[in-house]
Amino acid sequence: MSLSVLDQLEEKIKQAVETIQLLQLEVEELKGKNDAAKQENETLRNEYEQLKVEQQNFQERLRSLLGQIDNV
Repeated sequence: MSLSVLDQLEEKIKQAVETIQLLQLEVEELKGKNDAAKQENETLRNEYEQLKVEQQNFQERLRSLLGQIDNV
């Protein structure tokens, strides 16, 4: 092999390594965003469950009041 072919090969290998490193950084960044989204999703699910319980309590109180009105 000639020296120029080895130089070209070395340059391509360096470019490939740099590309791989950039892609690994991007993967880590996306994993972080995914984790944050999962946490936000869990927070929203908890809030939804709380609101659902509050709505059920409100409906029960309303039914009770309507029942008292019917008894009058």
